[in-house]
Amino acid sequence: MTQTVLITGALTGIGRAAALAFARQGAKLVVSGRRAAEGQALAEELRALGAEAEFLQADVRHEEDVRALVDGTVARFGRLDVAVNNAGTEGRPGPLTEQTAESYAATFDTNVLGTVLSLKHEARVMLAQGSGSIVNISSTFGHGGGANASIYAASKHAVEGLTKSAALELAGAGIRVNAIAPGPTETGMLDRFTGSAERKEAMKTGVPLRRIGQVEELAQAILFIASDAASFVTGQILSVDGGKSAG
Repeated sequence: MTQTVLITGALTGIGRAAALAFARQGAKLVVSGRRAAEGQALAEELRALGAEAEFLQADVRHEEDVRALVDGTVARFGRLDVAVNNAGTEGRPGPLTEQTAESYAATFDTNVLGTVLSLKHEARVMLAQGSGSIVNISSTFGHGGGANASIYAASKHAVEGLTKSAALELAGAGIRVNAIAPGPTETGMLDRFTGSAERKEAMKTGVPLRRIGQVEELAQAILFIASDAASFVTGQILSVDGGKSAG
């Protein structure tokens, strides 16, 4: 059966790479983000690969947007088999003493509230189906700390807790929930971290395989953990980090 896949934060980086990888496998795709022109261009690119694809504009910080996104996916393709919750932000990196309620909200509203709302409405549809696979995007900062990245790290710790808790709630209904935890990966977010926690960590010695990962490698990990090849895997955090976590 051809999978129907929804990807939030699909316009750049890991989300975009995942969309291209799913399209090459023949999936039906809904890609989402906040910028309509870029979203429509991505949908056209996916169609050029032979996939059925639609762009639906949504901001995961707003529940009505998320509800409409999930319902729109089902209205277009009839079901939702895989959801990749990739929308995220690094917020405002810097020392903890410089963080504010506003910088906290700038990070947590997208990374945590956005994941909560996405899980809620994806699960609503998948429970009615009796099946589904949800992949959240965490970070190696989701199970470790990072100087000058305290708020970002805290938000990704929350994503991992949500992943494990949702997996326990939904396992009996045939729905799997996992997370991918990238290490330093060549994305715009990493560029914005340049000179701070993520780039410095990436350049330390002792990472055995690769200091900076590529988005295509993350996409392949997402495809695997979302697929029936991982049918007995749920509640897990898969680190894709060139060995960073092992150190």
